[in-house]
Amino acid sequence: MNKRTAIVFGATGLVGSYLLDELVKTEIYERILVFSRKNLDIQNSKVDVVVHNLVNIDEIENQIRGNDLFCCLGTTIKKAGSQEVFKKVDLRLPAGIARIAFANGVKNFAVVSSIGAKATVKNFYLSVKGLMEQEIMKYPFENLIILRPSLLLGERKEFRFGEGLAKFFMPLFSPLLRGKYRKYRPVHGRDVAKAMINLVLFPRKQTIFESDEIHDISNTIVE
Repeated sequence: MNKRTAIVFGATGLVGSYLLDELVKTEIYERILVFSRKNLDIQNSKVDVVVHNLVNIDEIENQIRGNDLFCCLGTTIKKAGSQEVFKKVDLRLPAGIARIAFANGVKNFAVVSSIGAKATVKNFYLSVKGLMEQEIMKYPFENLIILRPSLLLGERKEFRFGEGLAKFFMPLFSPLLRGKYRKYRPVHGRDVAKAMINLVLFPRKQTIFESDEIHDISNTIVE
């Protein structure tokens, strides 16, 4: 394979931070272009950080150029402060990035969604994720990857009380989740990151990957 440039949005989040760590270790990438609202404490010659508020993504459209784009953007309604702000971060921003990336010739686009995402469900969070998927699927990338992880395990920079409780109890019930319910088992953020890279470098005839598939694919990552 020729050396590649990776583009990353959401590198400060749970999955994004693991993704950046894995990309640095993956030899096929000679440049990692990170777009972030704040500077990152990382010293690596492969990593270039573009600091931008991401409010108007069109301001940096000429810089969103590379081979593979990884979108790990996401927030919570509590952190966003309102449903409208949440939609800007989890729906409109990823859709805008996809639009620009496709126009700029990016071949591969991988985005983190959520288990249960569906535009028509009554749950606000899941409906927004489903709408985001619909918007991104409008662009015919050579390889589009949508990952739907279940409860994410790993070290977050901020504490989420409800998520903390779930992380405590879910391992007790995970062995009972088998067959079609296996996709509801928690998955580690690093496994999601590894699966993203693996699916970009070695495409499959599939677009949407559920949580159990993500776990399995992460174990076949090629360093």
